[in-house]
Amino acid sequence: MHTSTVEAVLEYQVRAPTHFCFNLEAAHRPTQKINREALAVSSGVAVHGFTDPPSGNRFFRFDASPGPLIVSYRAEVEVVPEQVDEQLPQTLVGQVPDEIFHYLMPTRYCESDVLGTVAQQLFGDGPEGIARVRRIVHWIHDSIAYQPGSTDSMTTARDVFVRRAGVCRDFAHLGITFCRALNIPARLVAGYVWFDDPPQDFHAVFEAWIGGRWVLFDATGLAPVDRLVRTGTGSDAKDVAFATFFGEVAMTRKEVRVHEHDPRGRVPDGGPAVALAVGGA
Repeated sequence: MHTSTVEAVLEYQVRAPTHFCFNLEAAHRPTQKINREALAVSSGVAVHGFTDPPSGNRFFRFDASPGPLIVSYRAEVEVVPEQVDEQLPQTLVGQVPDEIFHYLMPTRYCESDVLGTVAQQLFGDGPEGIARVRRIVHWIHDSIAYQPGSTDSMTTARDVFVRRAGVCRDFAHLGITFCRALNIPARLVAGYVWFDDPPQDFHAVFEAWIGGRWVLFDATGLAPVDRLVRTGTGSDAKDVAFATFFGEVAMTRKEVRVHEHDPRGRVPDGGPAVALAVGGA
């Protein structure tokens, strides 16, 4: 078990009446415990929060009037790493549970039907199960360049395969797409995690259903997946966006911080590891 303190500060200039929906809070999961948390939104805003029962994803919504808006979230979360058996077999499609079955289907960002032939050519031979997913992860890591700013919110897995460049969500989308094309259920996971190589930001990885359980993978190699503080789980990025708004808005500031309380000796004096990102759009 390890503990992290995570924090996000988002500032916007709201130009017209807008409805916001955020997915910033640590999810309710059996493998993570929220010790304490605090959410703050600009005064005068009436916030409504709710939890999606199947995923444990937590959302909060509100209407905002024109003007500056600040949203901040801070939490201390314990995460329990799960042991992974490297012999996990692939689950036959006929044995995939009903509630998992839809993670085999193509989605907006993961065109597994379009890239099916490519997936078979690249990964159709050799061992199945977790070994096949590891091959997918290694291929993406070796073949796709991690280039911030190379993609946008409209970029799909097929685009990334063609361009050979992307960011964490693109790496995750391509991993999901290849898995689904090979009849392995897969989904996107978003959250907070400390990077060895800042700048810090929200991070996206994917997990595949193998041997009757979900297993996390990060094709970027940027962060230890067993330390991810999960905020969202979904079919692709549309389900786990940290912010969705309906109106005219400009982001003016974004800061994400992760403080690890047990950073595996990364800090010489034994103090907490700290990373900070400042960005805007």
